[in-house]
Amino acid sequence: MTDSTPRPPGVRLTEAQLRSRRARNIAIGLSIGFLVALFYAVTIVKLGPGVLSGPL
Repeated sequence: MTDSTPRPPGVRLTEAQLRSRRARNIAIGLSIGFLVALFYAVTIVKLGPGVLSGPL
């Protein structure tokens, strides 16, 4: 059974809204990247230089 009633068009974002969304996505991506780098650096610092002298 098919529905032949026309559907209303989807939401159309304005150029300003699209730019705002892109800027927000970039900011979120950079924040996540910074946190990953920070956690990596803190982990390496906490391990200390002794981790390199241990057995492989």
